[in-house]
Amino acid sequence: MASLVLALALAGCATAPRPELSAPPPTAAAELPPMKTFTSHRVTPPERPNAAIARDFLDLAFQMESGRPLPYMTRFEEPITLRVTGPAPPTLGPDLAALLARLRREAGISIRRVASDADAKVTIEFVARAKLQRLVPQAACFVVPRISSWDEYRRSRRSGEIDWTTLAIRERVTVFIPGDVSPQEVRDCLHEELAQAIGPLNDLYRLPDSVFNDDNFHTVLTGFDMLVLRVYYAPELPNGTTRQEAERLLPGLLARLNPRGERPGPALPSSPTPRAWIDAIETALGPATSSSRRVAAARRAVEIARSQGWRDTRMGFSLFALGRLSLDRNAAETSLAAFVEAGRIYAAQPVTRVQSAHVAMHIAAFALSGDRPAAAIALIDAHLDDVRAGENAALLASMLLMKATALEMLGRGNEAGAIRHEALGWARYGFGSAAEVRARMADIASLSPARSD
Repeated sequence: MASLVLALALAGCATAPRPELSAPPPTAAAELPPMKTFTSHRVTPPERPNAAIARDFLDLAFQMESGRPLPYMTRFEEPITLRVTGPAPPTLGPDLAALLARLRREAGISIRRVASDADAKVTIEFVARAKLQRLVPQAACFVVPRISSWDEYRRSRRSGEIDWTTLAIRERVTVFIPGDVSPQEVRDCLHEELAQAIGPLNDLYRLPDSVFNDDNFHTVLTGFDMLVLRVYYAPELPNGTTRQEAERLLPGLLARLNPRGERPGPALPSSPTPRAWIDAIETALGPATSSSRRVAAARRAVEIARSQGWRDTRMGFSLFALGRLSLDRNAAETSLAAFVEAGRIYAAQPVTRVQSAHVAMHIAAFALSGDRPAAAIALIDAHLDDVRAGENAALLASMLLMKATALEMLGRGNEAGAIRHEALGWARYGFGSAAEVRARMADIASLSPARSD
């Protein structure tokens, strides 16, 4: 696939005369089509050997994201009960029900939603985004132990009461999610934060197939994540299990729970991720940072990755960040080169199909603006199945809108209209408000040379 990416992005192919494009379609000013949602999930078992998964589990379960070690495992005693408070969006009900069903089916965890406050061990509270980020500006959503409400969090947030390292057992936790964001953002927060509320607390940038990774490529819990949670709630690993005890028990546990992983195979690189690289990535993608400082931080992340000799997802993500941020500074050559190199890295692993699709979307944008609509369509079509499997409606909508624009450039207006109609249904879930959907549609339409002339 890397050779295809390079060929489509850089080939100086001849183009046919372009037809004049019509004005933006009626849906840009009229009512949008109904929202589309994912109604089924494709189970994707982990593809790595159990020896690698055991190492990942230990690093996830016995360390905080900050790097602080955890002395032993903590978890809930089953069954786990969950309640929802605050102004939840209409899509919350189906998305939460689907997630809880998956946790029961794929992770073997006894978890259910309840109405009574007194019966709930896990609270999911919806808070306005501005209110949430006034206290925690760097977080889209987050989870806190030993409390059951936003008011409790405000009172105790500077105390040791909500320190995860002091827990002996999990009895109460609350997940805070903004209720005034897109349905996909709400669902993504549900998956990531509920998984950490009941399971491991760490994230690892080296993981290619997990939501336990701050690169945010995966938006719903994967087969790897469900296996990790199934192991986390295995009876052999009760509250108080130490890292040494878990390390001794994991080979037998994984052989029982994941027999297909009992094979030799390539493991992910075991080199630790330096704090300097994490700091560079967080600066590049964090809030309240100038454009020039973001680009400099992304370049620093690439330099650190090269000095470490990485050719894994951390190198790919460094390049992806540089590619995105360079677009804002009109450094097209730098951006395209970064995306192409990231595409090569992601294409080398079968477990990074979702990452490859994100790269492909950006390279398809270069193809559109370079008047190569057929190349853009070929690149998009090669990744649509993986995007659907990853259940990323925002990415799917963007790629379909690009395809519609490319079809219009080729004079295939009827096909373009049908594709755009489908795209807008996904966009309503992925981007939320009609204003956001139409803004995204206008941005993509502007990639066409006919509209930018």
